[in-house]
Amino acid sequence: MQSLLFKPQVPLVVADGLGVDSTAMLVGMHQRGMRPDLILFADTGSEKQKTYDYLPVRQAYLASIGFPPVIVVRYEPKNFKNYPPYKSLGENCLTNGTLPSLAFGFKSCSQKWKVAPQDAFVSEWVPALRCWALGGRVVKCIGYDDGPKDSKRYAHVEGYEDPRYEYRYPLREWHWDREECIRQIRAAGLPVPCKSACFFCPATKPEELKELSPENLRFIVAMEARAHPRLTAIDGLWRCGCKGTRGGVAKPGRMTDYIRAKGLLPAEEVDRLWQSIPKRIEEYQAAVQGGSPLADFLSAEDLQTEPPKPHEPDVV
Repeated sequence: MQSLLFKPQVPLVVADGLGVDSTAMLVGMHQRGMRPDLILFADTGSEKQKTYDYLPVRQAYLASIGFPPVIVVRYEPKNFKNYPPYKSLGENCLTNGTLPSLAFGFKSCSQKWKVAPQDAFVSEWVPALRCWALGGRVVKCIGYDDGPKDSKRYAHVEGYEDPRYEYRYPLREWHWDREECIRQIRAAGLPVPCKSACFFCPATKPEELKELSPENLRFIVAMEARAHPRLTAIDGLWRCGCKGTRGGVAKPGRMTDYIRAKGLLPAEEVDRLWQSIPKRIEEYQAAVQGGSPLADFLSAEDLQTEPPKPHEPDVV
């Protein structure tokens, strides 16, 4: 029986999404003298460019306050249902001709690409192994704020018991809602990060599409075009859309339709991608037979406007 006079050292781990809530949580922890032992960011390979751009900002801030740096972890696919191989959530969807699980009402993409790689890292981290060997639980801090939206998310996990982890939600303990999080970030002298999510996340609001790069928008069109023949119960990333009644924002089921209607990409470019990408991916799959990764196809295709025309020799 473990001595009552001995308490195992409990490591403190932060799940960092590089978004508003995670940033505010780290600011608040510094204010209260809470120093994390490990900070993990799970990269799906399909984050917004602004999120990637914020990482150096985060690292500089952490160094300035004596916190450990962010460690970037990734899910490494090994067993492929279909080929060619993929290394990101977006490539996963293109290879398999599907959409992120949230489009179908599930959250397995977050579990697979976010939670699992963080847990895998901690499972081999020496301080955690020591803690578990002594019967303790690692404290894992998650950035759910005290606003109404995150309160709904918290309601689904409240009371959950894990033999390896004690989950804490500091922002809720401090009663910081989204607005307070933003205020505290600015007070700390930091720029406010963008919303942390994959650029094609089904939870994306219509107006947020206007902030994406043309390359991201082309990828969204390609993803929905590739999945379209296999969809039955939903239309696209926004499921079946909504009419905008009861205070909601009107939107179609497909992000592609919104991109076209708002002129975020030229209509002829949307048509070209919609018609050509599914066939080109199938041709690529047949040609490489599992050898060359999908990233090679995307690099060659580049999801640009019109593919470059072959050079014609000058007429003499």
